[in-house]
Amino acid sequence: MKSDRGVIRCSWCGDDPLYQSYHDREWGVPLHDDHRLFEMLILEGAQAGLSWITILRKREAYRAAFDDFDPAKIARYRQARIEKLLRNPGIVRNRLKIEGAVKNAKAYLKILEEVGGFDAFLWQFVEGKPITSMRKSIKEVPASTPESDAMSKALKKRGFTFVGSTICYAFMQAVGMVNDHTTDCFRYKECARSR
Repeated sequence: MKSDRGVIRCSWCGDDPLYQSYHDREWGVPLHDDHRLFEMLILEGAQAGLSWITILRKREAYRAAFDDFDPAKIARYRQARIEKLLRNPGIVRNRLKIEGAVKNAKAYLKILEEVGGFDAFLWQFVEGKPITSMRKSIKEVPASTPESDAMSKALKKRGFTFVGSTICYAFMQAVGMVNDHTTDCFRYKECARSR
């Protein structure tokens, strides 16, 4: 998709400035920060059944509502806090997703104890380096892969929720485990170099 400046981007980001900024600066860039990886996993789970732009527009409200995605704080949320979150119009008010974030925070903390880092745990599914796809069209992008299947299975085994293979693949794309920018997109080569 060409913008008015002649920049070619992946077609999924359309012409929304927020979406374009996310595409241009974040999506597909390898991320190795435990805290931010946790945030992205929670947001991808919140997105289930919705569009990513909906979550992107609510991201700052999520950060405020969920203590800037501090897993230690989220793991201590009790029923009163969950009820308060269910009344917050700035986030997706879905009980299962909110309770899932609390459950995921507890599972995240266990991974830190057992493995030492969320980054190392997640990046093992791509052998520590991004997979660079060569997709010419968004139509060629799969909903899941063997790597996202393995990640999903491992996360579920450790107590995570809202981590089906499709969610895991979207997460992998977002945090740069997979470079799924289409080959004509100006970000394709940039992300391929940022391995």
